[in-house]
Amino acid sequence: MPWLQLRLAIAPEQAQTLEDALLGVGAVSVTFMDAEDQPIFEPDLGTTPLWSHTHLLALFEGDVEESNLLAHLQLLIGDELPEYQLERIEDQDWERSWMDNFHPMRFGRRLWIVPSWHAAPEPNAVNLLLDPGLAFGTGTHPTTALCLEWLDGQRLTGMQVLDFGCGSGILAIAALLLGAERAIGTDIDIQAIEASRDNAGRNGIDPARFPLFLPEQLPDGQADVVVANILAGPLVALAPQITARVKPGGRLALSGILAEQAEEVRAAYIEQFDLDPTADKDGWVRITGIRRV
Repeated sequence: MPWLQLRLAIAPEQAQTLEDALLGVGAVSVTFMDAEDQPIFEPDLGTTPLWSHTHLLALFEGDVEESNLLAHLQLLIGDELPEYQLERIEDQDWERSWMDNFHPMRFGRRLWIVPSWHAAPEPNAVNLLLDPGLAFGTGTHPTTALCLEWLDGQRLTGMQVLDFGCGSGILAIAALLLGAERAIGTDIDIQAIEASRDNAGRNGIDPARFPLFLPEQLPDGQADVVVANILAGPLVALAPQITARVKPGGRLALSGILAEQAEEVRAAYIEQFDLDPTADKDGWVRITGIRRV
């Protein structure tokens, strides 16, 4: 089925009125997008900030008549419409389109991330079969890539690993395939827990080697290696809790950090860790170090 997309150029103060009006005239979805590549970093809890120049995209079923839609929308808002564009979009198999563009990727010397529907390019390498499903973490984002490259360079045989904010489970599963004895995963999102469990099974990981917990269920204990690919704000706020999870002499890898946030995050860990030089990739960074004994 084809779709009709309406794009409106709006100011933030118009957002709520227009969203309500669009839903009122039958929009099946309403999305806000940045019109000028203006970054918004981590908002305060309970807030939904918008860009100073925002595009609002509304999607309607394809049989909607354009002139009637615009007339009804104008009546609802009681004013002239902002600058707009209408576009007819042909339907497609969105899942198949995404799958066709997600290819095997190599990280470091040994590790490959291979979509579960794709043949491994190097069958004798360390191949992690991945179906991210509803959880973040495919290796395509620079923060995940930075962590995977770091894990590939570590000696993990016999190690205990904690993946703090495990998402799809990609980092913990990579550590296990690279030789770690056991990895614990924790995430605030139950869908991430489910995706991690599914991906572990897809890679033949014994559930006893990869227990998964919501944060409030996480048992006490320390790990030889802790990876946390989340966001700079939580990394700073949770620094005492994350630090306490690393054994003296253990290793830490932090990512999900924009380059301009690196010093703030380093400052939160510098007293307890001997930190390596910051690694960067496409404006994102990774901070690693060893906890002092």
